[in-house]
Amino acid sequence: MPRTGPRPVPLLAALAAGTLLLTGCGSGATGSAAPAKDGGAQGTPVQGGSLTYATDVEPISFDIHVSQQDVTGAIQRNVFDSLVQQDAKGEFQPWLATTWEAAPDLKSFTFHLREGVKFTDGTPFDAEAVKVNFDRIVAKETKSQYAASLLGPYTGTEVVDPKTVKVNFAEPFAPFLQAASTPYLGFYSPKTIKENGPKLGAGGPADVGTGPFVFTSYTKGQSAVFSKNPDYNWAPAGAAHQGPAYLDKLTVRFLTEDSVRLGALNSGQVQVADPIPPSGVKTVQADSKLKTVSTDAPGAVYSLVLNTSKAPLDDPRVRKAVQRGIDVETDVKSVYFGVNKRAWSPVAPTTPYYDKSLENSWAYDRALAEKSLDEAGWTAKDADGYRTKDGKRLTIEWPLPPAEFVREQRDTLGQAIQADLKKIGIEVTRPRLDIGTYIAQVYGGKVHIADYSWARFDPDVLRLYFHSSSQPAKGGQNATFYQDAQLDEWTTKGKETFDKTVRQEVYGKTQQRAIELGLIVPLYVRTATVGQSAQVHGLSADPNTWLRFHDAWLGK
Repeated sequence: MPRTGPRPVPLLAALAAGTLLLTGCGSGATGSAAPAKDGGAQGTPVQGGSLTYATDVEPISFDIHVSQQDVTGAIQRNVFDSLVQQDAKGEFQPWLATTWEAAPDLKSFTFHLREGVKFTDGTPFDAEAVKVNFDRIVAKETKSQYAASLLGPYTGTEVVDPKTVKVNFAEPFAPFLQAASTPYLGFYSPKTIKENGPKLGAGGPADVGTGPFVFTSYTKGQSAVFSKNPDYNWAPAGAAHQGPAYLDKLTVRFLTEDSVRLGALNSGQVQVADPIPPSGVKTVQADSKLKTVSTDAPGAVYSLVLNTSKAPLDDPRVRKAVQRGIDVETDVKSVYFGVNKRAWSPVAPTTPYYDKSLENSWAYDRALAEKSLDEAGWTAKDADGYRTKDGKRLTIEWPLPPAEFVREQRDTLGQAIQADLKKIGIEVTRPRLDIGTYIAQVYGGKVHIADYSWARFDPDVLRLYFHSSSQPAKGGQNATFYQDAQLDEWTTKGKETFDKTVRQEVYGKTQQRAIELGLIVPLYVRTATVGQSAQVHGLSADPNTWLRFHDAWLGK
């Protein structure tokens, strides 16, 4: 979910924080640039200083094994390292593992771990730590909302020796390598798991990883503070430097209001603001003291996910009417000023195996939508102009979470969608629910529409969205509640191979069928725009758009 409004719990809205591929994703540089102490002349990194980063969403939980929120992954990327690093081309590079082998049947992966890595509590990172963390993720008592799905058909981890670990699966599971590059499959110190396991969601000093920053303190509703890990010396291949972070302190402020976050950047109270609202992009770009960096986020785009188990959306003709009765192009342009682009597929163009043939294939067609409703028997209208059948109004419920979980003006976009569907006689109600009720309703399939996006640089997100086994009640993301043998077959086949030709075929078919069945209404591709002070250098992000501050430094 990413940073969406709540991705129902695992749908709890991609509240994502990460937003871009900034500068500095190099190709294997491992040398250390000598930090300057006098102002960073000629681009030489400066050691020290404090940077404040403002984001629009506050994590519900900081526990990387429990949370499904993108913002959790974005923040914790700076505290937790991964077995492997995924580069901008989708290839995998060494990180905590120096080498690895996949079994021919893809039912196991063996990793050879880096020497000398230790957690910030002083304990060593070893094969046993990998096992403890992966076993914790799948344990029922952990109640993982996302990480468990990334481990898929996990059966256990074998400690071959202190620096060799074998991860086993019941079925071939190619997506594991990409999952293993994310912070959700990162590693807590086994000591802190034992002593503080139930408390890890609260963040703070108990949040012990191996990363370049240490989680120092957290003030709910205000900020989280991180300090440099002075012993850090195992950045991934592609990092601009080895050794500790340049910054002494990183403060994350939670500024949910766009105007407040933008004002804080303009005034210099924060040095990085993520995201910049579309209406503010030109203002930031016009300020010589500021700069923006943008990229289209990969993974599942922001969409309406239609619950096919609940009437009237159990009728494919009604789903088609909803899909074709929304003027997506106009609505997205009017709300986002051309910054976010209209989506055509369930996944973004930056996602591997995106099917470009879907572009312009299902444009707005009010006449077709009205015809579909006629064919479905919704032919009469009441005094308010809404369609009826057997005396019952055609009503669809699409709930709103609490305001603090609504981002990117999605409530405003929702109003435009309501107006579009009213024109064809569909009433869309948007009750505002508290977060607990919202989760229970969406997660339990009790409402008609869920809306979210999901940042992930891998097409396996399609399996999470559309495979019948990906049930929300069990931590899955299939809020369509639709069971389709072909979607199951294709997404299963995709996860069982690294063959690019096969993956292109099956993932392309999956995207097409999801649209044909009216399971989803893709709305827009999120263009992640981060604003930053011109004094900030070296800021980077991984392909999932999670910001990395290890190489960041402040010039004079």
